[in-house]
Amino acid sequence: MVAPGSVTSRLGSVFPFLLVLVDLQYEGAECGVNADVEKHLELGKKLLAAGQLADALSQFHAAVDGDPDNYIAYYRRATVFLAMGKSKAALPDLTKVIELKMDFTAARLQRGHLLLKQGKLDEAEDDFKKVLKSNPSENEEKEAQSQLVKSDEMQRLRSQALDAFESSDFPAAITFLDKILEVCVWDAELRELRAECFIKEGEPRKAISDLKASSKLKNDNTEAFYKISTLYYELGDHELSLSEVRECLKLDQDHKRCFAHYKQVKKLNKLIESAEELIKDGRYADAISKYESVMKTEPGVPEYTVRSKERICHCFSKDEKPVEAIRVCSEVLQVEPDNVNALKDRAEAYLIEEMYDEAIQDYETAQEHNENDQQIREGLEKAQRLLKQSQRRDYYKILGVKRNAKKQEIIKAYRKLALQWHPDNFQNEEEKKKAEKKFIDIAAAKEVLSDPEMRKKFDDGEDPLDAESQQGGGGNPFHRSWNSWQGFNPFSSGGPFRFKFHFN
Repeated sequence: MVAPGSVTSRLGSVFPFLLVLVDLQYEGAECGVNADVEKHLELGKKLLAAGQLADALSQFHAAVDGDPDNYIAYYRRATVFLAMGKSKAALPDLTKVIELKMDFTAARLQRGHLLLKQGKLDEAEDDFKKVLKSNPSENEEKEAQSQLVKSDEMQRLRSQALDAFESSDFPAAITFLDKILEVCVWDAELRELRAECFIKEGEPRKAISDLKASSKLKNDNTEAFYKISTLYYELGDHELSLSEVRECLKLDQDHKRCFAHYKQVKKLNKLIESAEELIKDGRYADAISKYESVMKTEPGVPEYTVRSKERICHCFSKDEKPVEAIRVCSEVLQVEPDNVNALKDRAEAYLIEEMYDEAIQDYETAQEHNENDQQIREGLEKAQRLLKQSQRRDYYKILGVKRNAKKQEIIKAYRKLALQWHPDNFQNEEEKKKAEKKFIDIAAAKEVLSDPEMRKKFDDGEDPLDAESQQGGGGNPFHRSWNSWQGFNPFSSGGPFRFKFHFN
């Protein structure tokens, strides 16, 4: 009996005739089996039934070595190979079994199955027909007839697929090939044909899947590796392209097309890796130059232009060059409206340009496509705070400087405005009051923006001089009246200028 759930049971559920393995009795006289070989066969059978495939295989190797004319040893070893998914290794063993014992229908039926899966339809049909002529059991006869019908159907579908391909009806060819490959799963040529159809239909990733299968099914398949590499390259995946073309060169280091493609991919890969290292080091201008070289190196593949512009957009945004960032990011978004990276970088550039509504819109669009991105969530919250802040007092606008202005620019702007709006310059009472208010705002702006900690709070959407925006409320030590600023010298920050103001 076969134990439920055993390896043999699982194989038998797919190939019922394999159960002959368990009941196959030792035929010492016929096979000329010596005692040691018999021991290896029995132990191997027990290990196979227990699912210990590697150990069972070792026993059957020993049995074959001990008696090279023992068809049972070859058949059992073939069964282990099949259980391990090694059909290529099983096929020669099954052929050897048939050579040694022509009437062994279970082996011939099994070989027919493997040949059918490999798409070798004529050879498979020959095996099935010979099974029917060799006085098979009822189950074997039924199985052979069923497989013959299936093989005839595959022949018809193959012919239709080839006709459709020749007439450039690629969708029809794919439909026929889909049906064939459900049965002929190990047919490398048909997978390559379907890959060509997928390429013609603009579905390169499906083509890659078939070509990868073909590269494993066919030995030394340099053509498959070359095609996979070129497809990855056109998709913009330079790293996978490089990996696949190296596989081609491992098989044939003199392969002309693989070597030429390898040099091109390696050059591009080096430029991109160098650019990314520069970005990590904060050398954004140099990184931009590298990505511009990428676009010049491969102008024929649109994906590299888009990816390069996406990274250039990022560099401009991080380098606080908002005008350039907005321009390049917008070019990317014209091609890929849902590009989350470009949306985030353009939003940051909009913040620097104080275009808060536009920044909010970009962050919201990005969030629709990646709602779990913390950077998007924080950016959106910041943009909303800054929009609200801009509707109140904006210290950057008071001094007339950009949000990314350096401290020197802030001090310079402050000095100029403080001199312009000092109340001593005005005699009219109404004008003096207006100047007093303006001067207080100018001094407050300078105090906030020249202090790194206070400036960071303000940049995050919080006014450090506004009691309402401070946690816990309470009084505000920074709110000062005009009197508190009297006698204050706005030009005493270490410069060579000294001004003295007289107040009434």
